[in-house]
Amino acid sequence: MSDERIYTAALVIIGDEILSGRTQDANLAYLAKWLGVQGIRLKEVRVVSDDMDAIADAVNALRVRHDYLFTTGGIGPTHDDITVDAIAAALGREVIVHPDARAILADHYGDQLTDARLRMARTPAGASLIENPRTKAPGIRVENIFIMAGVPMITQGMLAALDGTLEGGAPVLSRTVAAWTQESKVADVLKRTERDNPGVQIGSYPFWREGKTGANFVLRSTSTAQLAEVAEKLMAGLMEIGITPVDGEL
Repeated sequence: MSDERIYTAALVIIGDEILSGRTQDANLAYLAKWLGVQGIRLKEVRVVSDDMDAIADAVNALRVRHDYLFTTGGIGPTHDDITVDAIAAALGREVIVHPDARAILADHYGDQLTDARLRMARTPAGASLIENPRTKAPGIRVENIFIMAGVPMITQGMLAALDGTLEGGAPVLSRTVAAWTQESKVADVLKRTERDNPGVQIGSYPFWREGKTGANFVLRSTSTAQLAEVAEKLMAGLMEIGITPVDGEL
């Protein structure tokens, strides 16, 4: 039996809309897969309401039981986005406007940086930022806690920014396959390829250039051989539906 330590993580999903059934969570499955690629196991998940005490209780319980704790939801610009306040209270830290987050938002919004949008620059004191390539408002890391958006597309971008940075897993490698196509036309091929190849995660990143729509499909794994094998399978799958892939980024 191996004595190698297994690193673990937990997730707190925050939002009344999840508990009421108005919104279905889409982050759990993606995070579990992403952590698996990083070599870290997701061991526990809780769903809590937009309530200061409920968030703080869950955070304090799970952050000491696991190497990493992720939260999703409640870091937007409205008054009921209270995740930062609740986690700061749980850690006994004050809430500040992070200067780097302020600068990012000021650059993105210019003179449209309202007080509401500036709320997205608030962090617990001593926190660092997680890049958000989609909408720029950053995620937050404080101690072993990663505070992320509830919108799946934004969360996925934040996780991509963390690729290979967490202690406990094998280094994450990547390989890109690209094509001039709309995401909707290849969604089934991407889904099937990822499902049939455990240990590989596929992210789709669309773009518009030269008057055409294209997408880069980034494959992530800890195995060079597996990346090569799955890239070949993905390209074959794309060609089967009449799309010519490129081995590399467009």
